[in-house]
Amino acid sequence: MRKITGLLLALLCCAAMAHAQTAEELVAKNIAAKGGLDKIKAIHSLRMTGRIDQGGTRLQYSSQSKRPDLLRQNISIQGMTLVIAYDGTSGWQINPFGGRRDPEMLGEDDMRSLVEDADIDGPLVDAATKGNKIEYLGKDLIDGDDAYRLKVTLKNGDIIYYYLDPETFLEFRTEKQMFIRGSVLESVTEYGSYKPVNSVLFAFATESGPKDNPANRQKVTIDKVEVNVPLDDAIFKMPAAAAAKPPVNEPKK
Repeated sequence: MRKITGLLLALLCCAAMAHAQTAEELVAKNIAAKGGLDKIKAIHSLRMTGRIDQGGTRLQYSSQSKRPDLLRQNISIQGMTLVIAYDGTSGWQINPFGGRRDPEMLGEDDMRSLVEDADIDGPLVDAATKGNKIEYLGKDLIDGDDAYRLKVTLKNGDIIYYYLDPETFLEFRTEKQMFIRGSVLESVTEYGSYKPVNSVLFAFATESGPKDNPANRQKVTIDKVEVNVPLDDAIFKMPAAAAAKPPVNEPKK
Protein backbone atom coordinates (compact mmCIF):
# COMPACT_ATOMS: atom_id res chain seq x y z
CA MET A 1 0.00 0.00 0.00
CA ARG A 2 2.84 2.41 0.87
CA LYS A 3 4.47 1.71 -2.52
CA ILE A 4 1.20 2.29 -4.35
CA THR A 5 0.54 5.51 -2.42
CA GLY A 6 4.09 6.71 -3.11
CA LEU A 7 3.68 5.95 -6.80
CA LEU A 8 0.40 7.83 -6.97
CA LEU A 9 1.94 10.84 -5.24
CA ALA A 10 4.85 10.77 -7.68
CA LEU A 11 2.48 10.62 -10.64
CA LEU A 12 0.43 13.49 -9.25
CA CYS A 13 3.58 15.58 -8.75
CA CYS A 14 4.72 14.86 -12.31
CA ALA A 15 1.29 15.80 -13.64
CA ALA A 16 1.33 19.04 -11.66
CA MET A 17 4.81 19.90 -12.98
CA ALA A 18 3.78 19.16 -16.54
CA HIS A 19 0.73 21.38 -16.14
CA ALA A 20 2.84 24.22 -14.78
CA GLN A 21 5.18 24.04 -17.75
CA THR A 22 2.95 24.44 -20.79
CA ALA A 23 4.06 26.82 -23.51
CA GLU A 24 1.07 29.10 -22.94
CA GLU A 25 1.71 29.45 -19.22
CA LEU A 26 5.44 30.06 -19.66
CA VAL A 27 4.75 32.77 -22.23
CA ALA A 28 2.20 34.33 -19.87
CA LYS A 29 4.75 34.29 -17.02
CA ASN A 30 7.40 35.83 -19.27
CA ILE A 31 5.05 38.65 -20.27
CA ALA A 32 4.00 39.19 -16.65
CA ALA A 33 7.64 39.29 -15.53
CA LYS A 34 8.36 42.05 -18.02
CA GLY A 35 5.56 44.20 -16.65
CA GLY A 36 2.36 42.72 -18.01
CA LEU A 37 0.56 42.90 -21.34
CA ASP A 38 -1.17 46.21 -20.60
CA LYS A 39 2.10 47.98 -19.76
CA ILE A 40 3.83 46.52 -22.82
CA LYS A 41 0.97 47.50 -25.12
CA ALA A 42 1.01 51.02 -23.67
CA ILE A 43 4.39 51.60 -25.33
CA HIS A 44 3.73 53.27 -28.67
CA SER A 45 7.25 54.42 -29.46
CA LEU A 46 10.70 53.56 -28.20
CA ARG A 47 14.15 55.13 -28.38
CA MET A 48 17.34 53.44 -27.18
CA THR A 49 20.85 54.87 -27.15
CA GLY A 50 24.10 53.16 -26.26
CA ARG A 51 27.21 51.61 -27.74
CA ILE A 52 28.44 48.53 -29.58
CA ASP A 53 31.76 46.86 -28.79
CA GLN A 54 33.18 44.37 -31.25
CA GLY A 55 36.73 43.28 -31.93
CA GLY A 56 38.25 46.14 -29.97
CA THR A 57 36.15 48.76 -31.80
CA ARG A 58 33.48 50.88 -30.12
CA LEU A 59 30.60 52.36 -32.08
CA GLN A 60 27.75 54.62 -31.01
CA TYR A 61 24.32 53.07 -31.39
CA SER A 62 20.73 54.30 -31.42
CA SER A 63 17.43 52.65 -32.24
CA GLN A 64 14.04 54.28 -32.77
CA SER A 65 10.86 52.26 -33.21
CA LYS A 66 7.19 53.07 -33.42
CA ARG A 67 3.96 51.17 -33.86
CA PRO A 68 3.08 49.63 -36.16
CA ASP A 69 6.37 48.04 -37.22
CA LEU A 70 8.53 51.10 -37.87
CA LEU A 71 12.25 50.95 -37.11
CA ARG A 72 15.39 53.01 -37.66
CA GLN A 73 18.85 52.10 -36.36
CA ASN A 74 21.97 54.30 -36.51
CA ILE A 75 25.53 53.05 -35.96
CA SER A 76 28.24 55.74 -35.94
CA ILE A 77 32.02 55.96 -35.75
CA GLN A 78 34.56 58.59 -36.87
CA GLY A 79 31.94 60.90 -38.33
CA MET A 80 30.24 58.21 -40.45
CA THR A 81 26.80 56.76 -39.75
CA LEU A 82 25.25 53.55 -40.99
CA VAL A 83 21.46 53.89 -41.22
CA ILE A 84 19.20 50.84 -41.46
CA ALA A 85 15.43 51.39 -41.51
CA TYR A 86 12.09 49.69 -42.09
CA ASP A 87 8.94 51.64 -42.92
CA GLY A 88 6.47 48.82 -42.30
CA THR A 89 6.64 47.61 -45.89
CA SER A 90 10.20 47.89 -47.20
CA GLY A 91 13.70 48.26 -45.79
CA TRP A 92 16.50 50.60 -46.81
CA GLN A 93 19.97 51.63 -45.74
CA ILE A 94 22.71 54.22 -46.08
CA ASN A 95 26.06 52.47 -45.72
CA PRO A 96 29.07 54.81 -45.96
CA PHE A 97 31.28 52.03 -44.58
CA GLY A 98 30.63 50.12 -47.81
CA GLY A 99 31.46 53.15 -49.91
CA ARG A 100 27.80 54.03 -50.48
CA ARG A 101 26.47 57.38 -49.35
CA ASP A 102 23.12 57.26 -51.16
CA PRO A 103 20.11 55.45 -49.70
CA GLU A 104 19.36 52.07 -51.27
CA MET A 105 16.62 49.53 -50.79
CA LEU A 106 17.25 46.24 -49.03
CA GLY A 107 16.38 42.87 -50.49
CA GLU A 108 13.96 40.47 -48.82
CA ASP A 109 16.70 38.36 -47.21
CA ASP A 110 18.38 41.39 -45.65
CA MET A 111 15.08 42.56 -44.14
CA ARG A 112 14.24 39.39 -42.21
CA SER A 113 15.86 40.36 -38.92
CA LEU A 114 14.88 43.99 -39.47
CA VAL A 115 11.18 43.10 -39.70
CA GLU A 116 11.43 41.07 -36.49
CA ASP A 117 13.24 43.89 -34.64
CA ALA A 118 10.55 46.36 -35.76
CA ASP A 119 7.99 44.51 -33.62
CA ILE A 120 8.11 46.37 -30.30
CA ASP A 121 6.34 43.53 -28.47
CA GLY A 122 8.50 40.67 -29.76
CA PRO A 123 7.40 37.28 -31.15
CA LEU A 124 5.98 35.90 -27.88
CA VAL A 125 3.25 38.54 -27.61
CA ASP A 126 0.13 37.81 -29.72
CA ALA A 127 2.02 34.90 -31.25
CA ALA A 128 -0.98 33.20 -32.84
CA THR A 129 -2.18 36.45 -34.42
CA LYS A 130 1.27 36.96 -35.94
CA GLY A 131 1.34 33.41 -37.28
CA ASN A 132 4.01 32.24 -34.81
CA LYS A 133 3.88 28.75 -33.29
CA ILE A 134 5.24 28.20 -29.76
CA GLU A 135 6.19 24.82 -28.28
CA TYR A 136 7.58 23.92 -24.85
CA LEU A 137 10.58 21.58 -25.19
CA GLY A 138 11.20 20.93 -21.50
CA LYS A 139 14.07 21.87 -19.22
CA ASP A 140 17.62 22.37 -20.47
CA LEU A 141 21.01 23.11 -18.94
CA ILE A 142 22.88 26.19 -20.22
CA ASP A 143 26.36 26.82 -18.79
CA GLY A 144 25.35 24.93 -15.65
CA ASP A 145 22.08 26.81 -15.17
CA ASP A 146 18.57 25.36 -15.53
CA ALA A 147 16.31 26.86 -18.16
CA TYR A 148 12.86 26.38 -19.63
CA ARG A 149 13.21 25.96 -23.40
CA LEU A 150 10.65 27.28 -25.86
CA LYS A 151 10.68 26.79 -29.61
CA VAL A 152 9.14 29.64 -31.59
CA THR A 153 8.55 29.01 -35.29
CA LEU A 154 7.96 32.34 -37.00
CA LYS A 155 5.50 32.87 -39.83
CA ASN A 156 8.40 33.06 -42.30
CA GLY A 157 9.73 29.67 -41.19
CA ASP A 158 12.66 30.89 -39.11
CA ILE A 159 13.05 29.37 -35.63
CA ILE A 160 13.97 31.01 -32.33
CA TYR A 161 14.73 28.97 -29.20
CA TYR A 162 14.04 30.88 -25.99
CA TYR A 163 15.78 29.95 -22.73
CA LEU A 164 13.85 31.27 -19.72
CA ASP A 165 15.21 31.61 -16.19
CA PRO A 166 13.09 29.25 -14.00
CA GLU A 167 12.95 31.85 -11.21
CA THR A 168 12.31 35.10 -13.10
CA PHE A 169 10.84 33.64 -16.33
CA LEU A 170 12.86 36.21 -18.30
CA GLU A 171 14.83 35.05 -21.32
CA PHE A 172 18.58 35.09 -20.77
CA ARG A 173 19.44 33.49 -24.10
CA THR A 174 17.95 32.94 -27.56
CA GLU A 175 19.22 30.86 -30.46
CA LYS A 176 17.99 31.67 -33.94
CA GLN A 177 17.94 29.67 -37.14
CA MET A 178 17.34 31.60 -40.37
CA PHE A 179 16.63 29.59 -43.51
CA ILE A 180 17.83 31.54 -46.54
CA ARG A 181 18.04 30.01 -50.03
CA GLY A 182 18.88 26.53 -48.82
CA SER A 183 21.31 27.67 -46.12
CA VAL A 184 20.86 27.78 -42.35
CA LEU A 185 22.32 30.77 -40.50
CA GLU A 186 22.58 30.20 -36.75
CA SER A 187 23.07 32.99 -34.23
CA VAL A 188 22.97 33.41 -30.46
CA THR A 189 21.89 36.35 -28.30
CA GLU A 190 22.44 36.58 -24.55
CA TYR A 191 20.47 39.06 -22.41
CA GLY A 192 21.31 40.68 -19.09
CA SER A 193 21.07 43.79 -16.89
CA TYR A 194 17.27 43.96 -16.97
CA LYS A 195 15.99 47.31 -15.73
CA PRO A 196 12.49 48.82 -15.52
CA VAL A 197 11.46 51.76 -17.68
CA ASN A 198 7.87 52.91 -17.21
CA SER A 199 7.19 49.64 -15.35
CA VAL A 200 8.43 47.47 -18.26
CA LEU A 201 11.70 45.51 -18.05
CA PHE A 202 14.31 45.96 -20.78
CA ALA A 203 17.63 44.16 -21.24
CA PHE A 204 20.29 46.85 -21.08
CA ALA A 205 23.08 44.45 -22.10
CA THR A 206 23.11 41.95 -24.96
CA GLU A 207 25.78 39.92 -26.71
CA SER A 208 24.99 38.43 -30.10
CA GLY A 209 26.62 36.87 -33.11
CA PRO A 210 27.34 33.57 -34.87
CA LYS A 211 26.62 30.50 -32.80
CA ASP A 212 29.81 28.76 -33.92
CA ASN A 213 32.11 31.78 -33.47
CA PRO A 214 31.81 33.42 -30.02
CA ALA A 215 34.86 35.61 -30.70
CA ASN A 216 32.95 37.39 -33.47
CA ARG A 217 29.97 38.42 -31.34
CA GLN A 218 29.13 42.02 -30.57
CA LYS A 219 28.22 43.48 -27.21
CA VAL A 220 25.50 46.12 -27.06
CA THR A 221 25.27 48.26 -23.93
CA ILE A 222 22.20 50.47 -23.64
CA ASP A 223 22.70 53.67 -21.68
CA LYS A 224 19.19 55.09 -21.98
CA VAL A 225 15.71 53.85 -22.89
CA GLU A 226 12.87 56.31 -23.57
CA VAL A 227 9.28 55.27 -24.18
CA ASN A 228 6.43 57.11 -25.88
CA VAL A 229 8.72 59.77 -27.31
CA PRO A 230 7.41 61.77 -30.30
CA LEU A 231 8.82 60.27 -33.51
CA ASP A 232 7.98 61.61 -36.96
CA ASP A 233 6.98 58.87 -39.42
CA ALA A 234 9.19 60.58 -42.02
CA ILE A 235 12.42 59.39 -40.35
CA PHE A 236 11.52 55.78 -41.19
CA LYS A 237 10.85 56.44 -44.89
CA MET A 238 13.48 56.16 -47.59
CA PRO A 239 14.35 59.53 -49.15
CA ALA A 240 12.24 59.97 -52.28
CA ALA A 241 15.20 60.84 -54.52
CA ALA A 242 16.63 57.33 -54.13
CA ALA A 243 13.43 55.33 -53.90
CA ALA A 244 13.66 54.18 -57.53
CA LYS A 245 17.03 52.44 -57.04
CA PRO A 246 16.89 48.61 -57.13
CA PRO A 247 17.24 46.59 -53.91
CA VAL A 248 20.68 45.44 -52.86
CA ASN A 249 21.56 41.80 -52.21
CA GLU A 250 18.59 40.46 -54.13
CA PRO A 251 18.62 36.67 -54.69
CA LYS A 252 20.04 35.68 -58.05
CA LYS A 253 17.49 34.43 -60.53
